[in-house]
Amino acid sequence: MEGWLEESGAVGLNDLELANFQFTGRGVRSLQYYKEGERVLIIPCGILWTVEHAYADPLLGPALRSTQPPLTVEDTLATYILFVRSRKSGYNGLRSHVTALPRSYSSSIFFTENELEVCAGTSLYIITKQLKRQIEEDYAGLVARIFGQYQDLFPLDKFTIEDYKWALSTVWSRMFFLFSDGARFEVVAWDIFFQVFINYGPLPNNRLLRLYGFVLSSNPNDSYGIVLSTHPTAPFWEQKQKLWMSAGLDSTCTISLTLIDPLPKKVLRYLRIQRLDELDLSVIQVDATDGIINESNEVEVLQFLVDSFYGLLENFGTQLEMLEEQLAASVHPPGGNAWAAAHVSLGEQRVLRLARKRAEDLLAAAESGRGRNGDLSPLARCANCDKVSGPFMLCGRCKAVTYCTRTCQVAHYKEHKVVCRVISTAPKNGSDMK
Repeated sequence: MEGWLEESGAVGLNDLELANFQFTGRGVRSLQYYKEGERVLIIPCGILWTVEHAYADPLLGPALRSTQPPLTVEDTLATYILFVRSRKSGYNGLRSHVTALPRSYSSSIFFTENELEVCAGTSLYIITKQLKRQIEEDYAGLVARIFGQYQDLFPLDKFTIEDYKWALSTVWSRMFFLFSDGARFEVVAWDIFFQVFINYGPLPNNRLLRLYGFVLSSNPNDSYGIVLSTHPTAPFWEQKQKLWMSAGLDSTCTISLTLIDPLPKKVLRYLRIQRLDELDLSVIQVDATDGIINESNEVEVLQFLVDSFYGLLENFGTQLEMLEEQLAASVHPPGGNAWAAAHVSLGEQRVLRLARKRAEDLLAAAESGRGRNGDLSPLARCANCDKVSGPFMLCGRCKAVTYCTRTCQVAHYKEHKVVCRVISTAPKNGSDMK
C-alpha cells in the first residue's frame, strides 16, 4: 500500500509506519515528533474513496447509474469497497488498501445479544436494535435492486449481509465530508509523539462505540439524548408550535443532557410551552417561556421530569452500582464488547441521575414558593443525605455540590468523583468545546 501511495503522490510516508500497540492494537507510529499545526501527511484527493470515483468506474459505474432511485452515499461507498475487494485482478492500489483494512470491527452492530444486554436501557441499546433491523432491510433492497441484477459484478457469496455490515462499518469509521475543490487532503498534527491518534472531537461513549468501536473510561463528554415530542392533534398545537419555533425549538426535538449541563434550559422551555393552557396562551410572550411562567405550570413540568427520569433509570438492565462492582471485579473482560457496553451504561446513568437530582431540587424550590419571582435556583441540599437545613460546605474542587458534614462528603465521593473531575476541568467558555 505504501508503494501505491507514493506513486500516487502522497507526501510524508517516510516518517510514519504501521505498527501493533499493546493496548490499542494496530495503528500508525510516528518516527519523529510533530508540533501542533505541523503537516503530517498529504494525500492526493484522486485516490480517496468517493461517490464520484465509484460512478466513474468503467465496470461499477453503469450498474450504479442504472439503479433508481440512486443508492445512498453510505451504500454507494460500501458497494464500491466490496466490489474492489471481490476483484481477482486490476485495482491493485485500491485492493492493497482494502487488504490493510481491519478484518473485523467492534461496533455495537456486531455485539451478541448477551453483550448488548449489558447496556439495556441506554440509547445505544435502542439505536443498535433499530440499526440491525434497518441493515437487514437495506441489504435485502440492495440484493433486489443491484446485487441480484448484476451477479457477474456482485457474486452473492462475496456480498453477504456480513460483508455488507463490514463495509458499512468501514465507511462509518472512516468517512468524512470534504468540502473542497482542491487536489489534495492534508493531515495536520495536534502534538504527536510516538503513536498517531485521530481526534474524534467531544463525543459521548454511546456514539464512539456505535461508530468507531471503542469507549473512553469516565468519558467527560457522556450524554443522554432526551426526545421531546407533541402530536399535531394535541390541543392548541399550532399556537404552541409558533412559540417553539420562536424559541429555537420544534414540536419534536432531541436535546442532549450532559455531565456539565444535565438539565438544559431548552428542556424546561419546551415543557413550559407544551403545558400552556388557553388562558396562558392568550397572554404569553415567547420571552416569558425562558423563565417560570406560573407556579402550577412549573411544578407540573418539574414533577413530570422527576417521574420521567425515575422511569428511564429503572429501565436500565443493570444499575450503576452493580456495573461498577462488576467492572472492578473484571466480570466483563477489560477491552471486550461487554466491558465497552458497561461503560456506555455507566455514562448515561450518571447523566440521568444528575438530571433527576437537578429536577428534584428545582421542584423543591418551586413548591416552597421561591419560584414566584422567577427564582430558579434550587434549595441548598446535602448531595449525600438530602438534608435541607444548613450550614453547608461546598465541594472544594468543583464548587457544584454541597454537603452538611465531612462524613457525608466522604460517603458521597465514589459517586461524585467522575462528575467532579468533569465539571472542574470543563472550559469556562463554551466556545472552547469543539
